[in-house]
Amino acid sequence: MKLRTVLRIALLLVLMDIAAVAAFRASVDGSLDELRAANTQRLELYANSLNSEIGHYARLPSLLGLSPYVERLLHAPQDRQRQQAANDYLERLSQRTGASAIYIMDSSGIVRATSNWRQPDSYLGENDAFRAYFTDAINGQPGRFFGVGTTRSEAGYYLSEPLTSHGRIIGVAVVKINMEYLEKLWRENKTMVMVSDQNEVIILATEPGWKFSTLKPFSKALQDAFDRNRQYNRKPLPPLGLEERRSLGNGSHIYRLDQSGRRTLSRLAYPRDMLGQSLQLPLSNWRLTVLSSLEPVYQLAYNRAALAALLTLLSLTGILWLNERRRRLRDKLAAREALQQAYRELERKVEERTADLSRANQQLQEEVSERIRAEQHLRQTQDNLVQAGKLAVLGQLATGIAHELNQPLAALRTLSGNAIKFIERQQTDTARTNLQTICQLVDKMGEITSALKGYARKSTSSLGTVDISLAIDSAVLLLRNRLEGSQVRILRPNAPEPWQARCDPNRFEQVLVNLLANALDELQGQPQPIIEISGHRTTEHLQLQIRDNGPGLQESVRAQLFEPFVTTKPAGIGLGLGLTLSAGIIAEAGGSLSADNHPQGGAVFTITLPLATKENRHV
Repeated sequence: MKLRTVLRIALLLVLMDIAAVAAFRASVDGSLDELRAANTQRLELYANSLNSEIGHYARLPSLLGLSPYVERLLHAPQDRQRQQAANDYLERLSQRTGASAIYIMDSSGIVRATSNWRQPDSYLGENDAFRAYFTDAINGQPGRFFGVGTTRSEAGYYLSEPLTSHGRIIGVAVVKINMEYLEKLWRENKTMVMVSDQNEVIILATEPGWKFSTLKPFSKALQDAFDRNRQYNRKPLPPLGLEERRSLGNGSHIYRLDQSGRRTLSRLAYPRDMLGQSLQLPLSNWRLTVLSSLEPVYQLAYNRAALAALLTLLSLTGILWLNERRRRLRDKLAAREALQQAYRELERKVEERTADLSRANQQLQEEVSERIRAEQHLRQTQDNLVQAGKLAVLGQLATGIAHELNQPLAALRTLSGNAIKFIERQQTDTARTNLQTICQLVDKMGEITSALKGYARKSTSSLGTVDISLAIDSAVLLLRNRLEGSQVRILRPNAPEPWQARCDPNRFEQVLVNLLANALDELQGQPQPIIEISGHRTTEHLQLQIRDNGPGLQESVRAQLFEPFVTTKPAGIGLGLGLTLSAGIIAEAGGSLSADNHPQGGAVFTITLPLATKENRHV
């Protein structure tokens, strides 16, 4: 092999490596910026939910000092009757507020009354004077403390306040909050989240194996202090094994989880390298950390690096080929220089090939331009189709509303004219009857236009509380014109009490309208068409099922049912976007939308939403 060829190959490999490394770094930097922006939003969301949970109980300890049961108990701690009255009061207060435990301690640290007095392992009679929340409160300062209970070994956040009488501290009020609800809520979002306290101990985590691990090793003196105050109830507190590899600034770091930390995970496959972003929580002196896998980032970067190396190889190979071709052509021209005729022939061929290459290049440019115009036309056509679909839905609603309003308007015109004549004839009773009928027709028209206005109102995509029964009423009212003309019977759930779920009310109503309209389309031509709406509640979720007795879902369509532009309707009717948008609306609310064929025939769509509770109503 010639030395020139070896040098060319070496140069080609070097340039490929440079292009691959540059593409890899640019891809990683860009993906990290996007991931950091997304994690910043997650941090704010989780921090707000944590502060809201703690703030919900922040004033409860100080309010206990106003209770006459607590005041009488602390003036006579040995009085059994006063102790029982205080126990009953704290038990009722714990049930109403949802606190894990509420108890009263005297000035020596002995628990004199507690909300869990009925439990065999209640706090009654315990001496918790060694706890930090007691020492802070007995010294006149509010206590804020996270620790593991010595009785039940349950972790919780303790809020304490001093109880005074005539300027003297006579006891301490303590409220214990169980934070497992937040962990469970965060775990449903499938995001790696952990909260560490001022001692670098992980006290909240979506991974159960991470809880009560440490982010850094402890000194012997600090470990002895933990054993004395029993903050973590003598738990072993092993190191997590999360090693910081690189700092990105603004609280962002690249972490690597070693083998010991990976064994504590609940999942078999887990990322080795992760992007971690932290936020200091000033109210509780805790640090909130969100971790995201970097495997997708690296995989995308490797793909882009390989593509850059391939493009570099193709480009440099083409340049070398053109250079070699030019050299050979020059050698041929020099060899035939003596022969004038051969030279003119060769020159003519070169000119022809150059002209062909120019025409081919021009033709290629025209084809590229035509392809770009075709792609732009295709995108414009897709946008027009989406807009046409929106106008079609608006037209269907307008047609139905016009049909609903024509008859009441005609009746209003006739009744109002007759009322004038009856008044002129002094037939006031008949005129009053006509006016009452007019009021009823106006109320009916108001219901129709109110439902249409509520359906057309632009949603703010904010989560709130939706009443399922009212949403079904509005959806059925909007589709009443189609229902009356189709002879479809709707079987409604008979709920003993209002069903309330966590979702945007207006957007949830849009989902119901879409699912009911699809069911009406499938029931055309079916004997005895029926749409059955049913549902049930669990402790945390509400499931609503909409079933029809139509032909059901085809197996070829079920796998792609929620993908954009997938539809079973004839050409020109629908765009195939309704189910895709509906699934997105339910997913944003923390729920899911699924479809299947019912064993007794027909299709059934299942909506799962979290129940609306006082804890998540405004989160």
